[in-house]
Amino acid sequence: MRIAVDLNRCQGYAQCVPLAPEVLQLHGEEALMYDPNPDDSLRQQVLRAAASCPVQAIIVDRLDENGVKA
Repeated sequence: MRIAVDLNRCQGYAQCVPLAPEVLQLHGEEALMYDPNPDDSLRQQVLRAAASCPVQAIIVDRLDENGVKA
């Protein structure tokens, strides 16, 4: 799985952070840090976090076993 966060779109509401804390962390008041290649076992948490974003700044891509976008 691969994720990307459009940091120009992200407003720092941090509604995503508690839903996938292993992947998304807030540093300071508004700086979002994230793991761009989280383990696939975290897929449901990441999808919930992406769905919670009020500005839809989180994009989730599915990768095949070779790391290619599926």
